[in-house]
Amino acid sequence: MEKIKVGIVGGTGFTAGELIRILLYHPNVEISFVTSQSLQGEFVSDVHKDLFGETTLKFENLAQPADMIFLCLPHGESKNWLIENEKRIAPETKIIDLGNDFRVDEEWNDKKFIYGLSEFNKEKIVKASYIANPGCFATAIQLGILPILKQEKIEKIQCVGITGSTGAGKALHQSLNFNWRNDNISPYKTFTHQHIAEIEKSISLISETKTEINFIPWRGDFTRGIFVSLMMESNLSQAEIEEIYKYAYKYSKFVFVSASPIDLKQVVNTNKAVVYIEKVGKNLAIHVAIDNLLKGASGQAIQNMNLMFGFDEKSGLNLKPSVF
Repeated sequence: MEKIKVGIVGGTGFTAGELIRILLYHPNVEISFVTSQSLQGEFVSDVHKDLFGETTLKFENLAQPADMIFLCLPHGESKNWLIENEKRIAPETKIIDLGNDFRVDEEWNDKKFIYGLSEFNKEKIVKASYIANPGCFATAIQLGILPILKQEKIEKIQCVGITGSTGAGKALHQSLNFNWRNDNISPYKTFTHQHIAEIEKSISLISETKTEINFIPWRGDFTRGIFVSLMMESNLSQAEIEEIYKYAYKYSKFVFVSASPIDLKQVVNTNKAVVYIEKVGKNLAIHVAIDNLLKGASGQAIQNMNLMFGFDEKSGLNLKPSVF
């Protein structure tokens, strides 16, 4: 099979590094370029040290012709890049934005970005040319709540979630300092996290009930992964709820409903999501674990690319968890 040419814009961050790591061995892909405005001409492996000996790619300043472009730019910069490079992008080039520019406001210059939550928007993704990749916390939370919200009216959901340090990117600040982060946790953006907007939009498309999401994210003392616990009241039995989730993910390649308690190491370094359900009286808890850099970012982006080009959905994503 002829390989598609793929480019990565904004190649120095964690999500770009994970894209490169996986796409180098994707059977249907050839990486044609990786851009960096400040590191033009330098080896990609000088920044992404895990790729030393794996590739001789160098950073370029400008995008080259490609069948697929991944935008790994800071939030708010993807629209500007598209405006500046519109004449250089072929009409047939497909684009996946890993930033938040198009997750809620999907229109740009007569182009519609489809929200790329793979398990719930697959039919549209297959036909799409432009994808807004979901946020990491938004992915975990939606995988945990959308199945039951399709079946039951729930007015309030309490959510707590903890994420690794890679969720904050590479920018240097105190909360990423080892001396501060090690053996430490702290909450941030209480009730105001930016991913709430895209979650609320998805809920509005499947349920007429106005569901209130109260979300408190935490910084964890580990590098990668997200674990969220979603708490609500439900009139359904645990057996009924488990059947709802098993049915929702019956044909999913990456989401699995566990009969026993889950942990973060089951998903780190994979595109998997694992879900565990607990119910006591009316109180229902849905636990979800994902890798924030893979299922929460680059892995889901590659999953969406596979769907867009008709590849096997798991191509390049047969990854084993790092459990020890």
